[in-house]
Amino acid sequence: MSDMWQTLERMRGAREGRDITDLFARDPDRAEGFTARFDGMALDYSKTQLDGELRAALIDLAQRAGVAERREEMFAGAPINRTEGRAVLHTALRAPDGVRIETDGADVMPQVRRTRARMAELSEGLRAGTVRGQGGAITDVVNIGIGGSDLGPAMACAALEPYHDGPRCHFVSNVDGAHIHDTLAGLIPETTLVIVASKTFTTVETMTNAATAHAWMAARVADPGAQFVAISSDAGRAAEWGIAPERVFGFADWVGGRYSVWGPIGLSVMIAIGAERFEDFLGGAAAMDAHFREAEPGANMPMMLALTGVWHHQVCGHATRAVLPYDQRLALLPSYLQQLEMESNGKGTAMDGSALTRPAGPVVWGAPGTNGQHAFYQLIHQGRQVVPCEFMIAARGHEAGLEHHHRLLVANCLAQSQALMRGRGMDEARELMRAAGLKGAELEQQAAHRVFTGNRPSVTLAYDRLTPRRLGQIIALYEHRVFVEGVIMGINSFDQWGVELGKEMANALAPAVAGEAVPKGIDGSTAALLQFLRGG
Repeated sequence: MSDMWQTLERMRGAREGRDITDLFARDPDRAEGFTARFDGMALDYSKTQLDGELRAALIDLAQRAGVAERREEMFAGAPINRTEGRAVLHTALRAPDGVRIETDGADVMPQVRRTRARMAELSEGLRAGTVRGQGGAITDVVNIGIGGSDLGPAMACAALEPYHDGPRCHFVSNVDGAHIHDTLAGLIPETTLVIVASKTFTTVETMTNAATAHAWMAARVADPGAQFVAISSDAGRAAEWGIAPERVFGFADWVGGRYSVWGPIGLSVMIAIGAERFEDFLGGAAAMDAHFREAEPGANMPMMLALTGVWHHQVCGHATRAVLPYDQRLALLPSYLQQLEMESNGKGTAMDGSALTRPAGPVVWGAPGTNGQHAFYQLIHQGRQVVPCEFMIAARGHEAGLEHHHRLLVANCLAQSQALMRGRGMDEARELMRAAGLKGAELEQQAAHRVFTGNRPSVTLAYDRLTPRRLGQIIALYEHRVFVEGVIMGINSFDQWGVELGKEMANALAPAVAGEAVPKGIDGSTAALLQFLRGG
């Protein structure tokens, strides 16, 4: 690790005084040379301070960190999640036919295909109306989960709304009773299917919401369990809820929650868009997997997205990155990527157990354009901290007759990255104020407020249209970006011990919240808040 940090320190010195517009002035073909293309997508990272020499140094860093070797270990089913002793095989869930993938000496693909076929059978039966509720054809599906069991399918369903031709899908995650209450309000139990997504069928928030949904269902139907589906590896617990074995879809421990939308966790997506389009979604991800394994580093989209991330966070010291999809249907993507990136790489311990001396991953946040332009872009353009931005834009939308909306959307997206790079100097600001009729001290004062430092980096992911295949590619692109950054940082991107401590403490406090004795040794602040919230 020390050698890696020393390399990054040397790069840090190379960025001083480097201006992005100067890089374009010196290289008229810079945009082409700093764009990675693949199958209807283009990743433009030319509006960064990287040049050819620095890119080569970052690629060399990735090679010395063993990215290629770890990548092949992952795809081959080796237990690269070392703290839990598990393989990392979400890629197997979308692997093409004919592939054999082994872990612990067994080929996992036959079970993957059987489970997907069962999902398709249920999905197509629901969509055709041959699989019915106790009051007729299923009109609504409620997916109850949390974390990866919610964010992935909720995001994908919203993104692929133009392709919905099945039952309406709803998502409940928060244990706040308002979420389940407001979701079920207006739904008809007899024509509603409830999917409970919890690998162990013990997740407190999920099972609390599931129990409320079960009671809601039981008040109106004779056999509530018949209108439930379990996404769980514990068929016994599911059976206790009256859920038939054929309605239980398990998944292995080599699939982490935030990587699970490709399998049974994606059942709601399959129900919404159909099994054939779900296969397109998987096919897009599988194509990105192949590209990640086969493309040379400089033309490799996941590799270059990761290396620009390392450059911005580890070398330039920028603490956050903003994900800015100019696509309203990707409104949930920033939240999805928050979990994917921050749960994966928000670590303080290296793989060998030593403490990291620097942050491994940035804070990830964002919102769809153009909404963000009228909210937080002020800070992005003129704040003292620099926020690298990741824009996303499609060449075409889905809305016939509203092409003028999409043209305006594209213009705004391109203008924002251009403005971040170019900025506006004091001389130009003075000319603007002079044209407005200002003079003297007032001109100087007003001009100062209109200065933009510029030289602020961004990357842009452009694609033809947001289809199931493209969405699969985008998600897989970011999954592999997280993997590359984690390998370079020397951490395990596939555990999440940081989420456990708060859960343990919540379980310990729950009886006291309900009125029982306050636990011994509780701190003064928590005790006082507990007393206030109990009405004391």
